[in-house]
This record gives sequence, structure tokens and C-alpha cells, in this order.
Amino acid sequence: MNGRVFGDVTVLDAVGGPDGARIFLGRGLDPTRIDGACVSVNGSVMARVADGAEVAVPVAGCDVSVPVAAPEPDLFAGLRVMMGCRNGEPAEIVRDWLDWHVGQGAEAALILDRTRPGESPLAPALEAALAVTPVEGLARLVVVSAPIPLGGDAVSERHPLQAPDAPGRDRMDVPAPDPWTAPLAELVVLEALRWRFLTKARAVAFLDVSDLLAPAPAGQGAFVRIDASETGVIPILGRRIYPWRVRRDRAVNFGDHVCTLFDSTGGHRRWIAAPARLPPDAPFRLTRIGRLTADGEPAFFHRAMALRCNEAGDRPLAPKSGLVQSDALLRLSREGFGHAPVLPPVSAAPVACLPAALPGRTAIVTCMKNEGPFILEWIAHHRGIGVDDFLIYTNDCTDGTVELLDALAAAGIVVRRDNPFPGTGLKPQHAALAAAEAEPILARAGWAICMDVDEFIDVHVGAGRLADLYTAVGEANMISMTWRLFGHDGHLTFADAPVTQRFTACAPELCRKPHQAWGFKTLFRRNAIFRKLGVHRPKGLRPDLWRQVAWVNGSGRPMPREMLRNSWRSTMATYGYDLATLKHYAVRDAESFLVKRDRGRVNHVARDQGLGYWFRMNNNAERDTRMRARAAALAEGIAALRALPGVAAAHDACVAAHRSRIAALKAVPENAAFLAEIGGARLDRLSRMHAHFGANVFLAGPDSVPDAIAFADHPADFFFTVDEVAETRH
Repeated sequence: MNGRVFGDVTVLDAVGGPDGARIFLGRGLDPTRIDGACVSVNGSVMARVADGAEVAVPVAGCDVSVPVAAPEPDLFAGLRVMMGCRNGEPAEIVRDWLDWHVGQGAEAALILDRTRPGESPLAPALEAALAVTPVEGLARLVVVSAPIPLGGDAVSERHPLQAPDAPGRDRMDVPAPDPWTAPLAELVVLEALRWRFLTKARAVAFLDVSDLLAPAPAGQGAFVRIDASETGVIPILGRRIYPWRVRRDRAVNFGDHVCTLFDSTGGHRRWIAAPARLPPDAPFRLTRIGRLTADGEPAFFHRAMALRCNEAGDRPLAPKSGLVQSDALLRLSREGFGHAPVLPPVSAAPVACLPAALPGRTAIVTCMKNEGPFILEWIAHHRGIGVDDFLIYTNDCTDGTVELLDALAAAGIVVRRDNPFPGTGLKPQHAALAAAEAEPILARAGWAICMDVDEFIDVHVGAGRLADLYTAVGEANMISMTWRLFGHDGHLTFADAPVTQRFTACAPELCRKPHQAWGFKTLFRRNAIFRKLGVHRPKGLRPDLWRQVAWVNGSGRPMPREMLRNSWRSTMATYGYDLATLKHYAVRDAESFLVKRDRGRVNHVARDQGLGYWFRMNNNAERDTRMRARAAALAEGIAALRALPGVAAAHDACVAAHRSRIAALKAVPENAAFLAEIGGARLDRLSRMHAHFGANVFLAGPDSVPDAIAFADHPADFFFTVDEVAETRH
């Protein structure tokens, strides 16, 4: 191609023709500077000028001429053509790509070779590969290159950052932009190829060299169906495919790609068209033919991601927890490419429960640090609704929590362990969950949940017991209960009284913001579909068993497969409270929050639980008094625990230590000022206004809300937000 750059004007190519020349101009050009008729293609421009051996660039202020290439439509006249972009794929892969598509009906190929300066071009290597192993039935092959970059100001298409499913993309080092190999941005180059080579082609299928047309039944392939298309265009829809693993002594090839992501939602669009039937003003674009609607059912293609992102090294392009073997891809690998791929492991069939588990027996795994005053209520409540076992990990407690739990453990109520996180490099909660896997409590649990001492399960069906919930959800093996955040309810001082009875002010059930408001925790059957415990739900899905997951929300409605691997919070489509609610008393009273702030966090250990946390988690807009119906049973349960040897004294010692710590913290002027602020009228007002605020308000913190808004009366549809903030105010 005759690409050149003249100041701020990029000329990609100029092509002659019987109806005049076409000159193809790069992005960023103001169309008002162009003299004459032009067509815009994603910011690039095709302009019409009089034909000649050279033509003046029709842009104001650009007094240069460029040579005009003679069109060569007869090269592909009457042929079915694969048009593709090559971006670093080896010549042997391109040869396999050609061979496959000839088998799918193609007769010729036009390849745009995208290389960096200094890289070896495709043409000589491909010619050598074809000399060794010719592609029978390939009537014509043209390789075109451009002397100027065709990508935008973006990372190379070969880098894993361009792989949509690559895990840890947000943590990757971002390399410098590489316009030579970045995703194709100068899309008008496709029009240049059209008018230079393809106007007489019978059909053109546009796919990259990492893409394969999927096998189709006889007589239904894309190159057959395009002949009968009314508009001359058929869409081609693609999905990403991956190797499970590539043997270290071999280069990756198409046959290695035998896996898909079971929860993949994004696809890719390309097209096949009959150029001679297209209007001249219907341009080739990346995903469609401009100004035309494709007709008929789509054809399909596979995008081989390990070939596309060929500079990924050992970095994964998709999470192993989501990859599943496709029988169709395995057949394609073996029969289409003669390959013996590495296959993913096959998991044993899941069981209703693990061998030692007792159906219906429920265990809670939790971590605690200085939670002494709140332990008896939490255990009594959950014993009262049917929890059988409590596995509790503690670390660095100074308020008597360990002594209280040890007294309960001596009576067989709980099992307490020291948290093994020191020296592991793990966060306390993650270390505890990893250790819990080896505990007998987990081995005999039919159901388990990981939750905290400020979270209470409230069952709304039957007699309000877990057995009623399990009956209501039938064959479900995961139940995710959405948080409902409860606020301080105007209580500033600590009292040795049940949390669930003191605090009834809470967030609305429909509470999309802040995003922490709709977190969930999950009751799940111990059935080996997942490999390990997780904070919000079991983790380490065995991907080949994903169809065995029967996951419902707190209303018993199915959860989508797209949430199976990583989700931790509900959405508008997935929240529900009809069967159960997880009531989250994240702040309690202001004095107890001062102690919580001093204690630190079990996971985000480096983050302060300060003003921003109080603002986000303190919700007082509505009331939910249903837990008061359990007051008598709760009091009876607490009394039974206090009657156990040493328990009452240990609890009272925890309460005394809590009060002593409050007094010590309040004696520090900074803490006293903080306590006065969170207990003040301004934050109390804001705790009832969350529904009126945009997400950025919760990121920016309460100071982002002007007093004029905080203390005004607003209609129900009032909305306030602020500009995006760079860092969350904790």
C-alpha cells in the first residue's frame, strides 16, 4: 500500500478506477478540509478525485500529490475470498488458516500483514511454508502490507491486556502503545483493499488469521449461503476459544484450542459479503457492511486466543476455573488439524453431600477479633434457627474473646482455633478459610457458610428455621442471601443488649448504592463442585461441573451462570429477600464503632474504617422489626449459654473490657472528635438519604455533600452526585 504521512494528514492509499480515483485518508482529519465528495468510515475518510497516475491530496493546506495504484479486480474475479488481518501469527499458522478455509469453500485469500518496523514480513516465510506443504485448491493468494501504522494509540493486539477474559488485567503492567500492532483503527483500509482488489469477487469473508469459520453441514456453509442472500451480506458471529495447556516442546496451534468459557457473554461480529452486489456507498467496516442490514441466520467462527495474543508468554488468557472442554472443538482439533491436544481434567461426578457429611447439618466458619460482647447473641440466634456447628478463628484478641469462646468450646458449643495467618502472607480471613478445609466440622457439614459476627440470617418461611429454608429451595445447592444494612438507629452509646433488638433502622431492600450495600453470603451444600471456601461464596469451581450448580438467591430465584466464578454482590436482577435476609449490623452504636475502627479489618487490613465507612454502611432510611418476634427465644438461648460453666463471667469480662476500651479511645482528642462527628446531626441526616445519591458520592465521602443538600427537604426523585474520584475515601 502507498501509505504516507504529510504533517497532520495521513494517506493510507490511493486507488484508481473507471469512475475516478479514491484516496483513503487516516483518522483525525476534519472533513470540512476535504475538497469534494467523501465517505467517513469510523473517523477515517474515503475521498473521490479525478483519476491519474498521481493525484493531489484533496485536503486544504496539504499541497502534495500521491501515486495512484491501478486496481486489480481480475485477481479475485468470481472467487470466494478470505480477507484477513495477520498480526504476528507465524507463517505455519497462516498456512493452516488457508488450508482450513479452502476446506470450507474459500478459493483465494487476501491478507493484510501487520508488522512492526524491523519484523520479518509474512510473504517470504509463507511462500516457503507453502512450498513445503501446498494448499490444494487455493487459486490466488495476495499479501499486502502498509508502510505506516494502522492501529490507534493503544496496547498491542498481541498483548494479554487485549484478551477480554484474561485474569488480573487490572493488575498488569501496561506497556507503551504500539500503533503498528494495536487493534485496527484505520478501518478505511478495508475499503482500500476492496476497491483495489475485490470488486469482482464472488464473495468475501472478513476474519482475522486467528479466526476460523466453524464447520457447517453440507450445503450450509457461509460461502454457499451468501449466494442466496437477499442483501448480499450475512453476519458471522464468533466466540473466543482457548487451549487448556500447550505442551512445552511445541508451539501453540489451532488444534490446541479445545476449551471455551462456560460463562462467556461477549462475542465478536464479522461478515461475509458479495462485493459485486453491494452499493458503492456501502463501505466495508470491521463488524458490518455500512448502510446495509445483513440477512439470514448468522454463520459462526472461533477466535483462537492463544494465537491472537501471541506475545502473552505464560500469562493466562482466561481463568482455568471457567474453561470447559468443547466436544465440537475437540473434534475440530483431531479431525480438522490432526492434533492431539492437552485436555482438561475430568472431575468426579458431584454428590449430594461429601461422604462424611450429614444432610441438613449446618456449620458456620468465621473469624473474630475483640468481638466479645456480641458473641452470645450471635451464637444463640443461629443455634435457634438450626445452625449445628461454629468454627471460629481468633487472632490478637485483648478483650476476653478467646476466654469466652474457650468456655463455650469446653461445653461443646463451638470449636475455636488460633488464626494461622502470621507468616503465611495471607489475609487473616483467607488463611482461616484455607485451614478450615481440614477440620472435622467441615467434613460432617451438609451445608456451610462463611459469615461474620455482625451478620444474622433471618429466615422468612415456615417457622423461620434453616430446615424450612432448605425445604423451600428444593434441590438448590447454593443460597445467596443479600445483605440488608442496619444503621446505628440513633444509638450513640454502647449497651449490653441484643443487637438485633436494639437496631431496627435499615436500608431499603431496593438499595443499589453504595455497592457494598448489596453484598451477599452463601449457604452451600458440601458437594465438591467447588474446591474451597470463599468469603462470600464457595470458590474454585470445577468448571466441567458448572451445570451441576443449582444456585438461588434469597427469594429462591435462580442466579445467572455469569456470576458463578467471581461475584460477591447482588444486582437489580439477582437481589431477593422473600425467603431469607442476611441482616448486616456493620456499625452498631457509635461507641462500638470506635472500637471496631481501632481493631482493624479482617481482610482489608491496611484500610481505615473511618468516616467514609460509617457513611456508606450506616443506613437508617427504613425499619425492619421482624427480628423482635424472636426476642423471647433469643433471650432463652442467651440465658442457656450463660448458664454454662464460666460463660457468664467471661461474657461480663468482655463487656467490661469493651467499655474500658471505649473510655480509653474517647480520651484521645482525635477519637473524641471523630465520635462527635459520626454521632452528629449531619451524618444522621445523610444516613437517611442514600437513595438520593450517586455512586461517586459514596466514593468521595460525606464531605462531598454540601450542607445545603444535607439539611434540605427533598422530593422522592431528588438526585445528587459528584464527579468521579480517583481514590475511595475510607
